[in-house]
Amino acid sequence: MIELLVGTRKGLFVLDGEPGSRFAITTRAFVGEPVDYATRDPRSGRLFAAVTSPFWGPRIWYTDGDPAGEWEPARGVALPKGGREALKRIWVIVPGEAPGLLYAGGDPGVLFESRDDGATWALNKALWEHPTRPRWRRDSGGLSVHSIAPWPGDPQRLALAISAAGVWLTEDGGLTWSHGNAGIVADYLPEETRAHAIDLCVHHLERARLQPERLFLQFHGGVYRSDDAGRSWTGIAAGLPHDFGFPVVLDPADPDSAYVIPVTTEDRVTDGRVVVFETRDAGASWIPRDEGLPQDDAYLSILRQSFAATGEGSSLELYFGATSGEIFGSSDAGASWFRVAWRLPAIASVRPG
Repeated sequence: MIELLVGTRKGLFVLDGEPGSRFAITTRAFVGEPVDYATRDPRSGRLFAAVTSPFWGPRIWYTDGDPAGEWEPARGVALPKGGREALKRIWVIVPGEAPGLLYAGGDPGVLFESRDDGATWALNKALWEHPTRPRWRRDSGGLSVHSIAPWPGDPQRLALAISAAGVWLTEDGGLTWSHGNAGIVADYLPEETRAHAIDLCVHHLERARLQPERLFLQFHGGVYRSDDAGRSWTGIAAGLPHDFGFPVVLDPADPDSAYVIPVTTEDRVTDGRVVVFETRDAGASWIPRDEGLPQDDAYLSILRQSFAATGEGSSLELYFGATSGEIFGSSDAGASWFRVAWRLPAIASVRPG
């Protein structure tokens, strides 16, 4: 039985089912409120939801019990008092590489850290007060820390992606930060400004667990691979119908693997048919995987946290949701697909529990 945690514009949906069949909705929580992200910490089993209340603003909630029961609000998810900026959303929550350590990223370009399993949080001040911050720019989705990639076994090393402020790296647990933008070409910027640009619109970033110096990145016009822990990047979008997209997913058993879902640059939707593209040679070539996916009049938008995996190798399962309220899954590493759920509210995130 697989559990899926689905964040939507109208609450959290918990789905259970067997691969190949329609999943059942077992729980709804935060009914009517936007749930931008939901996940379960595999170490503790604790369930988290990032909820943007129209009355209370963005908060992180957690529960150790039934998701249909009582949730507790985490403490410390706030910006310093007296500033001009307001906390707008929490977009992602990720377990760290030390006991009790978690990270949360959000808008406006903020990173929070918890060292007590997510009950209390503190702002990473080094990133918040970074001297380049005045040069960061909002894009159409805001200014967000939306991708957090820990280094397996080393809590001191971390990579972040910020839209639109590029890739950021730390090797001292977040005390200092450096850029990792070399090789990324922002063709939407004037050519004379690209070499030293900070306001790079990274869409998603993932690290290969078996080869942690390798990362894959979906950009606002480009797909990239890094082989030096994010310091420099090589374009690997050749062979894709579009180089624009939002999510990227990896097979934990294969550092040469990546999955992307290209969409059109003009309106950010699939171009009439839904195709997941897979590489198993680090981006040298791409294989279309569309068996079971809609191939006629299908104009779907898949957001950056709406594509996820569980398992690995031949037992890798993939799941993605669209803003149209549909979820699709694969139980054979993308070779074939089935419809998991439909007629849900617009989907912001999908995560196996």
